[in-house]
Amino acid sequence: MAVSDRKDVAAIQEPQASRPRKALTIGAVAAILSKEFDDVSISKIRYLEDQKLVSPRRTAGGYRLYSQNDLDRLRTILRLQRDEFLPLRVIRQELSGGPSASGLPGAGSSNASRRAKLIGTSRSRFSRDEVVEETGATPDFVRELAEFGLVEPRSESGNPIFDETDVEIVRAANELAKSGVGARNLRLFKTSADREVQLIEALLAPKFASRNPQRRKEATETLERMASVLSELKYALLVRDLRRLAGD
Repeated sequence: MAVSDRKDVAAIQEPQASRPRKALTIGAVAAILSKEFDDVSISKIRYLEDQKLVSPRRTAGGYRLYSQNDLDRLRTILRLQRDEFLPLRVIRQELSGGPSASGLPGAGSSNASRRAKLIGTSRSRFSRDEVVEETGATPDFVRELAEFGLVEPRSESGNPIFDETDVEIVRAANELAKSGVGARNLRLFKTSADREVQLIEALLAPKFASRNPQRRKEATETLERMASVLSELKYALLVRDLRRLAGD
């Protein structure tokens, strides 16, 4: 099935009379999206499916067939990753929020509605080669990010294993590297994040230490809310200072 998927990049006519528009193979979808997204690949589209972000229908033989809505949804996901550096867990929330004013199908209503989802999220595991394939970064760059503590892979049988958040960090860092921002320069963001965690920990540690389940639940909800607000605050401060730099 995988070999056929790769070879067949032509559109296939869906058999249902009620759906006259053509369905697309995964190869055709990758070819279309590659015109806008340089790093898109068949494996990346399969990964997004594994993460339950898109659900193409299957033929009796098991081949994936993507509708126009599936294509639009994938385009939205890739734009949110590229343009807003949103992690997949946040994109998942955005997509479940319904149509937005921007006209992107399934995107959420606003940045203010985004909340960091810290529990109950995917704990997918990736090898270094898989991280390289998903992000377009070089193996040396991924190693450099690990050396500076920006990603923290676990060691299993002597091999580094990354989680979904590590992949998101590598993807964002690799995008910045295209503008000349090296891993060494990104250490200040880790320092800033560490200080924010220390502040939140000081505020919420008593609740997390409580034996009362309700207090621990409240602490988790507060933690997610604070993480979201801090993200928005940093973004607003960055935009303000960048506008000054641009002379606005």
